[in-house]
Amino acid sequence: NNGYIITNHHVIERADEIKVFTKDGNEYLAEVMGSDPGTDIAVLQITELDKTLKAIQLGNSNLLRVGDFALAIGAPFGLSQTVTSGIISALGRPQMSTDGYGDSIQTDAAINPGNSGGALVNIHGDLIGINTAISSQTGSYIGYSFAVPSNIARKVVSDIMEYGNVQNGILGVIGGELNSQNSETFGVSETEGFYVKEVQENSGAMRSGIKKGDIIKSVNGIEIVKFSDLTGFLKTKSPNDVVEVGLLRDGENKVVKVTLEKRTSIDVSVIGTLRELEPEDLKNYESDYGLE
Repeated sequence: NNGYIITNHHVIERADEIKVFTKDGNEYLAEVMGSDPGTDIAVLQITELDKTLKAIQLGNSNLLRVGDFALAIGAPFGLSQTVTSGIISALGRPQMSTDGYGDSIQTDAAINPGNSGGALVNIHGDLIGINTAISSQTGSYIGYSFAVPSNIARKVVSDIMEYGNVQNGILGVIGGELNSQNSETFGVSETEGFYVKEVQENSGAMRSGIKKGDIIKSVNGIEIVKFSDLTGFLKTKSPNDVVEVGLLRDGENKVVKVTLEKRTSIDVSVIGTLRELEPEDLKNYESDYGLE
């Protein structure tokens, strides 16, 4: 037992000292092993653990359905070991925080200030999410709350433990989700899926034969209806993972295998998007490193 703990980035980001309190009244000091603001997940480790703690079982958040039972555990308003119940009221909620993380589980289990970083569990006690945010004009619960899915948390924790940061795998496509308005703009009749407007050079998508105008309908058998379905899936995958992408092209369905790649570009305010240069580009610039 190594004393690892998952919590939210926003819970510990300004902490000078971190203490962990267990149900039996013990108190431990902990240190941050790593943190990812993008998903709002942080990993802690108790520095001097004098007993064995029971680890929670990780559930598969990809199997969640709207209407599933859910329990939220935390310490709202300082009231430790509080449990509230509800159902999964929506899945794949994007951008539910000004911090920019998305692809959230929406639940009507009451979550208030102090619940952040706590467990969202299913009826079997398996971890299905990390309670993260509420949407409220008052700052308190008004009927729905949000959690980071366990599969995303699992991936973030694994990357932090192995690499020290999150390794994001990308398809290499640019576009947007289809709906009645976007479909008219893109000139297609489909109203569900991800429309490929552009395929990035030297990407896994380009090498697999994905083309502009393709509509991504599934990834590894998971249906892609909206943009957050795609981003949520990709947040659980790593560079060099191979995924099966279901496409609709000219009215015909096809499946291609794509090797995900590490993100090599970053959006910088004022400047725009910078990308890591390929070796042949560096030769042209007569440099060993740089961004373009």
